Amino acid sequence: MKNVRTYLLLTGVMVAWGINVPIIKILVGYFPPITITSLRIFTAGVTVFIILGIMKKIRKPTMGEWKFIILGSLFSVVGHHFFLSLGLTGTTATNGALILGTGPLLTAILSSVLLRNRPTWIQVLGFLFGSAGVSFIVLSGEKGLSGLSVGDLYVFFSILSQAFSFILISKAAKTLDPRLLTGYMLVFGGIILFFISLWKEPNGFEGIFQAPFLIWVAFISSAILSTALGHMFYNSAIKKIGPAEASIFINLSTFFSLVGSAILLGEIITSTHLLGLLFIVSGVILGSGALEELLKRRKNRDIEQTQTKLKA
Repeated sequence: MKNVRTYLLLTGVMVAWGINVPIIKILVGYFPPITITSLRIFTAGVTVFIILGIMKKIRKPTMGEWKFIILGSLFSVVGHHFFLSLGLTGTTATNGALILGTGPLLTAILSSVLLRNRPTWIQVLGFLFGSAGVSFIVLSGEKGLSGLSVGDLYVFFSILSQAFSFILISKAAKTLDPRLLTGYMLVFGGIILFFISLWKEPNGFEGIFQAPFLIWVAFISSAILSTALGHMFYNSAIKKIGPAEASIFINLSTFFSLVGSAILLGEIITSTHLLGLLFIVSGVILGSGALEELLKRRKNRDIEQTQTKLKA
């Protein structure tokens, strides 16, 4: 399949993003959430520019491209990470994971409305399978959907903001390298978050550098691997296969966040989680368009073989 490399990269990004959830949970437990988020995002942005500088891919955006950079920063970086950092301090992991799992559906709806990209019935089935898988996983927790709080609302705002940013990124990527777009958005968004942290957490930097060494290892891995490289690859994938198709892979991050939570936080993976994984993988195969592409290739191959036999 022509997009197999993109699918593999997206799967790798989902591993990084999934493990990043318990890492962020650890970070916001040690640091003021907005303060540490601004530092993490800005560090990621600088990392992206260092990589692109080595690749000689940096250029000054046009006035029209700046519009998408600013809007993308406000939705993809400021809105998403601001509400996510606050939400994770005020809701259960179960509820948060379920709400984040609605991202593909929100992206598909926005893509259909704003970009007029109507999904096929197979892709719709994929979105439903993926959502069912996420539901299996998160509802397997002891509390299920009990204890809804303001934190849940914050997490919903976070994923809604990110879903809308995917649409903006798909438009901006027509003229601007999505990797360069990622760098500008992260730096610009990190600066905005920094000023918000000064307002919301005026004493946020007091004692921040006294955290244990392993906490800073977690910070660096989150900033560089998950945020910098993860967003570079993901935004590039949006340009290649579209926002709706790319977003379906986000369902995988729910499972990998469970794996990360089991490793880092000692949580237990059950048979229900594995059943959820089966639905998620099925949803990815259907919703990403991979199955349709495979069927199309097989149909074209059969047609070519039939034509060859007729000529013979």
